[in-house]
Formats: sequence, C-alpha cells, structure tokens
Amino acid sequence: MDVLELARTQFAVTGSLHFLFVVLTLGLAPLVAIMHTRWAISGRPLHEGMTRFWGQIYVVNYALGIVTGLVMEFQFGLSWAGLSHYAGDVFGAPLAMETLLAFFLESTFLGLWIFGWGRLPRLLHLACIWLVALTAYASAFFIMIANSFLQNPAGTVERGGRLELVDWGALVANKAFVFSFPHVVGAGLFTGAMVMVGASAYHLRRRTPDAEFFTRSLRTGVVMAAVGIMITVAFGYAQFAGVQEDKFSAKTWAAVPLGFMIEFGQLLALVVLFVMLPMIGVLHRWRWTHPLLIIMTPVPFVLAVLGWLAREVGRQPWMIWGKLTVADALSPGLTPGMVTASLIGFTAVLGLLAIVDYALIARMVRRGPRDLALGAPAADAPRSPALSL
Repeated sequence: MDVLELARTQFAVTGSLHFLFVVLTLGLAPLVAIMHTRWAISGRPLHEGMTRFWGQIYVVNYALGIVTGLVMEFQFGLSWAGLSHYAGDVFGAPLAMETLLAFFLESTFLGLWIFGWGRLPRLLHLACIWLVALTAYASAFFIMIANSFLQNPAGTVERGGRLELVDWGALVANKAFVFSFPHVVGAGLFTGAMVMVGASAYHLRRRTPDAEFFTRSLRTGVVMAAVGIMITVAFGYAQFAGVQEDKFSAKTWAAVPLGFMIEFGQLLALVVLFVMLPMIGVLHRWRWTHPLLIIMTPVPFVLAVLGWLAREVGRQPWMIWGKLTVADALSPGLTPGMVTASLIGFTAVLGLLAIVDYALIARMVRRGPRDLALGAPAADAPRSPALSL
C-alpha cells in the first residue's frame, strides 16, 4: 500500500478500537447514575451494590479509554498536518473543548465520585456521578460537532487558503450533526444496556445466589436497551435527509458496512422491542434464553463500529467534504515505512488495551457483586487489579 492508504488504514484501526471504549462509556455512565439515584432515594443495600458493581466496570472502561483517546490525538498530529493547516482554527476548537471536558472535568467529577464514597454528603455524591454522565455526553457532543464539520463544513469561509469560522451556530445546526449526535447517544445507551443484559443472563443461568441483584439488573438493561435501540433506529433513518447525493450508493465501499448495520440493527430492534421487552417479567426464569442474551452482548459493539466506518468511508475521497481531499490533508514528508511503523505500534497498544479492558470486565462479571473495591472502606477494600489501573 502507498502512504495514503496506510494512513487511512491507521486512522480506521485506531478510530474503531477507540470507539469500542467510547460507546460503552456513553452507555454505562447514565445507567450507573440512575442506579445511584435509586440508592440515594431508597437507601437499600441492593441498589448500593448495583451502583458499586456496574460503577466499577464503568471506571475500568473509562480509565483505559482515556489512554486510547490520547493515541487518537497523537495520530492526528502525526499523519494529518494538512487538515490542521487548512482547518485547524475550526476543527481544533471543538476538539479542544472535548479534551477539556473528558480529560479535566469528567475525570475530576469521576475522581470525586470514586473517592468520595462515605466522605461526601449523599446528594453531593449523587451529583458527582450525574456530572460525570453529563460531561461524557458533552464530550461526545463536541466530538460529533467536529466530525460533522468534516461531513459538511457549515458556518465557514475560505480566506487565504484556509477555512475560518464565521458562524458558530451553523456548526451546532449542521444537518450532519443534528441527527447524528442523538444516533450516537442511542447506540451508546443500547450497548451499555446489552452489556448489563448479557452479564446478568450469565449469572442467572448459573443459578447465582445473587438472583435478585441480577434480575433487577436484567430488567433495567432490557428497558434501557429498548430506549436506546428506538433512539438509534429513529435518528439513524433521520440522518439520510441530510446525506449528500450518492454518498452511500451501491458504487461506494461505504454501502457495505452501512448495509450490515441497517439489516442487523433492524433485527435487533425487533428482538428487543417485540420479544425481550414483552417478556421482561419472565426472562430471568427462562434459562434457555440466557445463552442467546449472552451471544447478543458483543453485537452492538460490532454495529457501532460498522456505523462509524460507513460514516467515514462515505466521505472519501474528501477529508472535508468539497473543500479538502484526504490526499491534501496528509502530512508532507511521510514515508510508507514511517506510517507502517506507527500503524503497527498504535494497533499493538490499542489492541492490548482493548484485550485488557474486556478481560478485566469479564473477570469482574464472573466474580459478581462480592468483595467490590469501589466504595469499600480503605481497610476492607480488596486488592483489585481492575481499580489499580
């Protein structure tokens, strides 16, 4: 492959691996906040346990996801200097806001929530996790603004060979943004909920002694999965009203991942809305359904990556639609050897982080809600490799 194809491959691989962390973070954050709210209102140990168990999984995924985000930022500067030169004043602003929110505000509130257990007032502690969820979605908001600008450079003019922003409101009202952001929100919620469903089904099939715990988690997951898939499908179809002509035609490679995403997404929507949701009261007892629920767990991740690939590939050969080609956005002076080396390095780092992330999550799921490190008094907290990260 030439240097351009290698750079495109590098971006596709790093973006896809990073998105695996992002979509789960967006899904689990509001779910943990909802469970914490239940606990704050009821004071029941069951709700506290659910908050600590699912919150611990969220913390691990967030911590490792931050590292993958740093790799994404680095490869932008390494491979796409032409984009920064031509549109850095526009594209960089929402990325800077996302960095401020994700790396500073969100991590600060999450730290307060983790270490404020038993130290902060009850309502203030609850506010921290809701602020974590809010800043997570604000981070996604600015990332989607930046990405939608690439799809449709609204609110800008070209002066002196560079793009300048003349209307911030046009970025927010961008036709490529107004439906894509809720679509991503719904996909994240659906993914996080299906992780809850799959993990709960695993324990219920094993006739766990924590049956009430995972029955409640299963029901919560099914309800939120139904909400998430409805949002995803509705706003997914709504996006087509603002898509450029022939962007997803049968002549483009973007039609392949898009087709798979639509077909399997519709099938999942039917299963969740017309099978799982009506049977929510008996799913915990029907052990024959539990292997099917476990198998369904990774499917939302696959669909999310396919959707991202369709959105990005559909823009080719443009980096900024109608303004800057991918070839012109490439950093000058790159050689195939340089990009190959960075591709191997980035893929190894992100792949290892993904393996570690899901191995730790699987380990915590298998262990169940016993001896949880999150929220435990310092003297009683077990030595957990998950939270030590």
